[in-house]
Amino acid sequence: MPVRIFSSLLLAITLLNGQWSVDDTRQTAITRAIESVEPAVASISVVQLRDVYTPFSRGRDPFFDFFFPERTRKREVRSSGSGVVISPDGYVLTNYHVIENATEVIVTLPGGEEFEAEIVGTDFITDLALLKLSGRDFPYAVLGDSDDLIIGEWAIAIGNPFGLFDISKQPTATAGIISAMNMDFGFQSGKIYKDMIQTDAAINRGNSGGPLVNSLGEVIGINTFIYTASQFTEGSIGIGFAIPINLAKDIAEELKLYGKVDRSFSTGLSVERLTEEIAEYLDVPLSQGVIVVEIEKGSNAQKAGVAIGDIISAVNDQNIKTSRDILKIIKDSDLRSGNKIKLKIYRDGKTLTKYLILARVK
Repeated sequence: MPVRIFSSLLLAITLLNGQWSVDDTRQTAITRAIESVEPAVASISVVQLRDVYTPFSRGRDPFFDFFFPERTRKREVRSSGSGVVISPDGYVLTNYHVIENATEVIVTLPGGEEFEAEIVGTDFITDLALLKLSGRDFPYAVLGDSDDLIIGEWAIAIGNPFGLFDISKQPTATAGIISAMNMDFGFQSGKIYKDMIQTDAAINRGNSGGPLVNSLGEVIGINTFIYTASQFTEGSIGIGFAIPINLAKDIAEELKLYGKVDRSFSTGLSVERLTEEIAEYLDVPLSQGVIVVEIEKGSNAQKAGVAIGDIISAVNDQNIKTSRDILKIIKDSDLRSGNKIKLKIYRDGKTLTKYLILARVK
């Protein structure tokens, strides 16, 4: 049978087996995903205190500015963003920058019901915040697994771009795909954006804090920022980024329990820099690293099998020269108590790998 005839026959069989019913309802995986998550997507209206410049000093000559220097003052301004309800008792996840310096936070759910939200906790470094609404039995979104994503699978951004939620009392949705994963941007204005999800689902101003959803209706990320064509435009060009929901879940749980993220940690180790003289004296084939000189009794370092005299040459596959390098790696990766670091160790002519769990500072 010719391939073309076979393909036509296969298409006809597919249509007879129910494809027309799908066309009649116009329901797809995307429409069903939006339908399931939409009731939990919120508009967040905020009154914020911001620094604004006094207008009279701009455009003046240097002589005038010497006597009347440019000054700033606090002013209340209104802004909006998005959020997502993550539990039936009213916890709402959003971006920190959405509610930064807020004096009032109003959360509006689909249909128009408004709530004055309590700020449970914020984390500037990961740009996440947790809010709480008074009440119970709220519609909430199912949180997925951002470690189980496929490049090319559907991604749906839902939220409140440009305040459009206020017009229809409903969030708006855009669809695209997962474009890339594990995008690390390091420090951006004091925040750490790591392992970010890239999507071409249109994310615009006001989408910040809203959910990025997969075709199963599970939240896989929190929409956070976009690339724009130039500094003069704010619209989407198809390159947006979301915080992985697995990270957001961990941060939200810590904010719920403590109101903040505790980044104190202990390695249980005392180390000294490996100098050329010490390396020559010990007859080791290394030119940089740190020597373990003390291990706290009962510490995680001892449990991990680290020994006095070990030479640590790399942490998380990054070469180190001093103890400050270790601290920088932990800080730049936003690691804290409970997280694991990988140590490359030289001992008795052998290279070993040890995994050390950072302990909470008592």
